[in-house]
Amino acid sequence: MGKKNKLGRIEDVERFPNVIQYVDFEKEHELKGVWSTVEFANANPITLELACGKGEYSLGLAKKYPNRNFVGIDIKGPRLWVGAKQALDENIGNVRFLRAFIDHLENYFSTNEVEEIWIPFSDPYLKKARKRLTSPKFLDIYKSILKPGGVIHVKTDSKVLYEYSLKVINKENLKIIEKIDDVYHEAPEHELLTSIQTYYEKMHLKEGKTIHYVSFRLN
Repeated sequence: MGKKNKLGRIEDVERFPNVIQYVDFEKEHELKGVWSTVEFANANPITLELACGKGEYSLGLAKKYPNRNFVGIDIKGPRLWVGAKQALDENIGNVRFLRAFIDHLENYFSTNEVEEIWIPFSDPYLKKARKRLTSPKFLDIYKSILKPGGVIHVKTDSKVLYEYSLKVINKENLKIIEKIDDVYHEAPEHELLTSIQTYYEKMHLKEGKTIHYVSFRLN
């Protein structure tokens, strides 16, 4: 397949074997609790990339860690098409893409089913803090699916989202694992954070923006 328009990509996504689409997002999905046994057919730990867009982190991490499983989640099919097609073309078998709303994660994953969550360059929702993916509302959702000691990684160019996330972490008495105010100046050798770059990250770096990072545990 070459380049496709939006409608063509949506049609592709509906038949791609590595894309799971919600049928009724208000109900529990049949894969809930059985991603390892049914979808991946192994017991490897599962990592989610939320609001994954084109899935750059899902793909990059899947290549780096072949003994882990990755699920990129976004509601926009044409964006998922990019990552899903690349995974198929390159035969990356340990990554899937889920077209679903993030605030319905509990309908797709069961208690202790997920080990890590990545939130790279999500919408900072400057006027609606409750919609930010590090708001207490979403942290409660993550708690319901993360294993004990599970890690959340946040990478962003938004100072508002970064500082908000730190405030929530502090208010909720959560444990920070690593905090880097300026990734490319303070930790340019941090291979995990600098070797994988999303479309938006590349754009932000060209504009001279600062990239922030924090990882933390919910329990």
